[in-house]
Amino acid sequence: MTELKNATVLLTGASGGFGQEFIQQLVKAESRLILTDIDAKAIAKILDTLDTPLTDRIVATLEADLTSSAGCEHLYQQVKALNQPVDILINNAGIALFGRIDEVPTEKWEQLMELNLLAPIRLTTRFLPEMIERQKGHIVNISSVAGWSAPGGLTHYATSKFGLRGFSEGLGDELKAYNIKVTAVYPYFSRTPILRSPRYGTLAETIPGFPESQATQPAMVIANVLQGILKNQAQVFPDPTAKAIHLIKRYSPPLLDWLSQQLTQKISKKQ
Repeated sequence: MTELKNATVLLTGASGGFGQEFIQQLVKAESRLILTDIDAKAIAKILDTLDTPLTDRIVATLEADLTSSAGCEHLYQQVKALNQPVDILINNAGIALFGRIDEVPTEKWEQLMELNLLAPIRLTTRFLPEMIERQKGHIVNISSVAGWSAPGGLTHYATSKFGLRGFSEGLGDELKAYNIKVTAVYPYFSRTPILRSPRYGTLAETIPGFPESQATQPAMVIANVLQGILKNQAQVFPDPTAKAIHLIKRYSPPLLDWLSQQLTQKISKKQ
């Protein structure tokens, strides 16, 4: 089992919806946290809500823009300067956008690919050699159920999450001999700011927005993710909807298409 107590955890996207829950629950698990986000001030606001004794578990808060190779290298050098080996790397940072593939501005979907897919690969590549040398480590990639089933209007997002799924599977196979675990997480849409992601073009105008009432609770999702990490699970479907979509996609794809259409119609009528 992977230990969380006293483990040094590097968490990206620390100020996001999942990031906030990771902080709360990892601090309670007595992990040592290195937190990073594009805006360090946003992390500080979250830490202000924690009990003072608990904030002793925070090793550092680092500002880094992970949408470029240079930004990932900058983060790596900042962490290296702490002289604190990373036991668990949680690649949590990510963004979404909605729209037909040709109507989303190129710079927007390229930024999404940089953050959602290339950043986890780049950071893993940088931190992995030390893990291999120590014969110890755990890589956690937060994908999405959209990494199993790609709905229209989320093609860019789903592509990045399908890629993260493939990266996780290949990486896990490569690292078996080094006692390094890899966990890929596939949550359903949760009540985080990602539900309010930018929308572009004609498709975004015709497809209804996703209601928060249909989304999962982040606290429950992250609690199940941490259990998956403790158990060294290769795949974690942290909520009932994600588990159902995964199984239906594997064994009855047409049924999933029909259910998706029914959900869209139901949401449209409510709006």
